[in-house]
Amino acid sequence: MGGKLWQGRFREGTSKLVENFTASIRFDQRLYRYDIEGSMAHCKMLSQQGLLSGEEEDILIQGLGEILREIERGTFVFDEAQEDVHMAIEQRLIEKVGEVGGKLHTGRSRNDQVALDIRLFLRDEIQGVDEDIKGLQSSLLAQAKANLGAVMPGFTHLQHAQPVLFSHHLMAYYEMLRRDRQRLSACLDRVDVSPLGSAALAGTSLPIDSKATAELLAFPAMSRNSIDAVSDRDFIIEFTSAAALIMMHLSRMCEELILWCSTEFDYIELSEGFCTGSSIMPQKKNPDVPELVRGKSGRVYGHLMSLLTVMKGLPLAYNRDLQEDKEPLFDTVDTVRQSLRILARLWENVKVNKERMEKMASRGYTLATDLAEYLVIKGMGFRQAHRAVGKMVGYCLEKGKELEEMTIQEFKGFASLISDDIYEILELKHSVDSRNSVGGTSLQQVREAIGLAEEELS
Repeated sequence: MGGKLWQGRFREGTSKLVENFTASIRFDQRLYRYDIEGSMAHCKMLSQQGLLSGEEEDILIQGLGEILREIERGTFVFDEAQEDVHMAIEQRLIEKVGEVGGKLHTGRSRNDQVALDIRLFLRDEIQGVDEDIKGLQSSLLAQAKANLGAVMPGFTHLQHAQPVLFSHHLMAYYEMLRRDRQRLSACLDRVDVSPLGSAALAGTSLPIDSKATAELLAFPAMSRNSIDAVSDRDFIIEFTSAAALIMMHLSRMCEELILWCSTEFDYIELSEGFCTGSSIMPQKKNPDVPELVRGKSGRVYGHLMSLLTVMKGLPLAYNRDLQEDKEPLFDTVDTVRQSLRILARLWENVKVNKERMEKMASRGYTLATDLAEYLVIKGMGFRQAHRAVGKMVGYCLEKGKELEEMTIQEFKGFASLISDDIYEILELKHSVDSRNSVGGTSLQQVREAIGLAEEELS
């Protein structure tokens, strides 16, 4: 390889130690396709503006296409001495086409070039993450439809609270993921902005057409300030923040999967293809996939904090600290997408133990609120009803029985308003179906939620 493309001002060569320390090519080579795509658009614009001849444009476009194919065939050699993917591609282009290759960088800087590459990369990845979220939503929706009518205990404080439909519980995760998609969509608006034309920080005196380049790259908007354009990484932080929320939602889901497949809960069974065994205990079937996703959430949180820390004290405009944005971003993208994809597959293979869930759904006096609301309908004030039912629960605890096992005489001892129709109220199906308020757990409301979700995903 020849010398540095920027070496004209320097009398000494770069220390090998410095080359190794400052090189980003080990990880930013991942941007090669976007770098070439951006360079082709920039080349066409330069030709349109008369800064390149038509012949020079053809030579450069052909050379860039050949480099793209070399990289994808695996014959291109990335060298740390080239510093980054931008210099590697430009240097190879000059080797292939001669001095005309040096004209490609006319009217731009690596500062706006790298900003462009990351935006192009993240634009694609956000759309990919969105598709992965839809895949997981589809798996949840399929389970919700397959198990419609199955009742489980609803929890607060990890204590039995009220019976709910298992499908209603799954649709809560669907809603979390729907908000994640909304956040990504809003983030995409701020990613989808072309920084080209900003050059190093002040724009350029050359007669370029930034609008034309933006249109060639399908950007709906252009940066309004050249200093901001080359120093802005808000869009990366915003994406990583949205990714952290996605991972938080997945971690909560995984915590419940881990609990539900335990012997104590026994609500679900995970496919053996998504579990591992123990090196010493022959009987073990460990939920390693949800455990790892739960653990990887902390990894993404760390990337968010890393990016915020990199940015917090930077003066305008570009500083080399910004090189530290890529590894956290790349790993965040990979971690989120892998987690979404594997959980979508895992949910496709979950077996639901409906009998066990229904058996546990009425344990722990989960129908107490139904009894209190029954008394309210009979004319008793809610606080009075709350106290009366609380005393009934205390009585049942002493006697070792459930509310529905009380006799009518026992009920009347606490509230004379109670009649024989109380036993209809103290049934799981009635309890669930009675909660027909918007967004409630009744079969009607859950069916409507599933139908709406199917429309959204289609």
